[in-house]
Amino acid sequence: MSGKTASAFIAKSTIKAGSLDHRRKINFNISKYNAAVPLGKAQFNNLIAAREHAKNIKWRAIENLDVMLETFEKNISARGATVIWAETAGDALKEIGKICKEKNCRTIVKSKSMVTEEIHLNKYLAKQGIESIETDLGEYIQQLDDEPPYHIVTPAMHKSKEDIARLFAQKLQVQEGLSPQQLTLVAREKLRKKYVEAEIGITGANFLIADTGSISVTENEGNGRLSSAFPKTHIVITGIEKVLPSINHLALFLPLLATFGTGQRVTVYNTIISGPRQKNEIDGPEEMYVILLDNGRTNLLANDRTRKALYCIRCGACLNACPVYKNIGGHSYNTTYSGPIGSVITPHLKNLKEWKHLSYASSLCGNCTEVCPVRINLHELLLENRHESVAEGDSPLSERVAWKMWKIASLNRSMMNMANGGLKNKVVNTLFKTWTKHRADLNFSQKTFNEMWKQEQGEQ
Repeated sequence: MSGKTASAFIAKSTIKAGSLDHRRKINFNISKYNAAVPLGKAQFNNLIAAREHAKNIKWRAIENLDVMLETFEKNISARGATVIWAETAGDALKEIGKICKEKNCRTIVKSKSMVTEEIHLNKYLAKQGIESIETDLGEYIQQLDDEPPYHIVTPAMHKSKEDIARLFAQKLQVQEGLSPQQLTLVAREKLRKKYVEAEIGITGANFLIADTGSISVTENEGNGRLSSAFPKTHIVITGIEKVLPSINHLALFLPLLATFGTGQRVTVYNTIISGPRQKNEIDGPEEMYVILLDNGRTNLLANDRTRKALYCIRCGACLNACPVYKNIGGHSYNTTYSGPIGSVITPHLKNLKEWKHLSYASSLCGNCTEVCPVRINLHELLLENRHESVAEGDSPLSERVAWKMWKIASLNRSMMNMANGGLKNKVVNTLFKTWTKHRADLNFSQKTFNEMWKQEQGEQ
């Protein structure tokens, strides 16, 4: 199974890396991001201090995750919400199916949530005969094209406006060649009807606030508010790592998420929801469910070296900075979370042996670590995944033998010197074919530094 997963990754990434059209679209869109982010960063008097403070807050939350989640459950339950704990994706789907059956649900409106992509909710609902409509414009475009999101924040980043115009003409039978403004109005007209029809609205949560028992949803289109307020039932599904200790911490995390996600000073719509509609309130859902999903996150939590990955606030900055992601694209990873953060967490959320190849899909340049708003050492965690894979015996025999021989040779000066004169080049470029398949041949020096030093000393 591991071989099939890795082979699929290599095949897809090889095609995408060679596509100049794909590279043009991605470079264009990421260039817009690169231009906007510095403007957003200017709002911070001391950006490094702000990021370090955010990291420390997430450290506190993750180190005390059990207490934080219990506090959240207690406080939001006191305001009428029902909290459901789901250990696996299957458990979460089962609970959502049960709620849908109780409400006799036929239509769901869903605001962008990577967790629902993680558990493949739309496919599950379709099998139950329930229509699930993505209300985020990017997600809606991807749903029309029957594709998963390409990017954590901008799901349709790989599509040009011409691509989207053709898709709308094909799927929605509208005029061809519409402008971005016209396409947005078409989507708005289609989606607005669904908010009124839907029995249930589903959203994710950017943050869970422990001390007030609230969820925080941040977005730019207002679809999250409509999805949570119009239907009679609101279901929130979120990973357990999204918790923050206090509502006061949003003053730091909302600007950080906006700046590193899109370059904004703050996202357009920032909503705090603390349960279903109360007696003195005139709008909002009659019922609210919060599903707290584990689905492998406690595997990360159990390892004191990898649990730092749970600090992630899903801003997408590491994807935009990663040279590998920019060349092979989001779909090549074949998993919900792509880019550096996806390569770190996916082997733990799923199966290390099956998904270890993602941890090798990195140049280890450290750019992902440099741009992370909560200062996760992503490139070090990629190395940790590689180490764990080898320690568990998941490396092939040929690789282990090769490194053993290299270690013996590198610790023996006479053997290293004997390998000069082209032998090193021949061994590496001929035997290690996987290394040179997509790279130019290596060309080692004809003399080692040791030999050159002796020669220099002898001439003096």
